[in-house]
Parts: sequence; C-alpha cells; structure tokens
Amino acid sequence: MRVLSRGVLKIPRRVVHFHQGEHMTKLLEKAFAEASKLPEADQDSLAERLLSEIQSDRQWDEAFAKSGDLLARLAEEALNEHRAGLTQDLDPDRL
Repeated sequence: MRVLSRGVLKIPRRVVHFHQGEHMTKLLEKAFAEASKLPEADQDSLAERLLSEIQSDRQWDEAFAKSGDLLARLAEEALNEHRAGLTQDLDPDRL
C-alpha cells in the first residue's frame, strides 16, 4: 500500500479513493505509508487486525447505545433503594 496523493491510496491490485468529507489524520497516513513497505502477507495480517478492531469498536458502541435505557432504569432503581435505606456502605476491608 502506498499513498499516491492526499486522499488516494495504492493498495496492491487496486487504488482506493476517499470520498468527499472523508480524511485520514497525518499519523494514520504515516502508519499506512510505513505499512506499505511490509511484505504483502504482513500487510494483509495488519489489515485484518485493524478491521477486526474497528468492527469490535462499532459493536461495543452499538451495544452501549442500546443499553442506555436499561442503565438509566438500573441507576434509578439503585437510587430509590438507597433513599429507602435498603443499601449499606461498602467497606473495602470486608470484600
């Protein structure tokens, strides 16, 4: 993979153009430029790890976004129990 110009990457067997409004930071451009010097198998391995990490982040973001109502209900329930005197202080020495 090689950066041809800002917004264009040359990846073995294909060229990728970034769409209007999409961009890479200078650090990411530098990382891709360095990765382009690796053997093809290493580039593919790095790409698989990066894509997997991005997918994992998206899944966590989606799961967390869906859990907002549940977390709010659990927090309200805990506060109600505390106000009703149904909780006790946590003593770290007794854990």
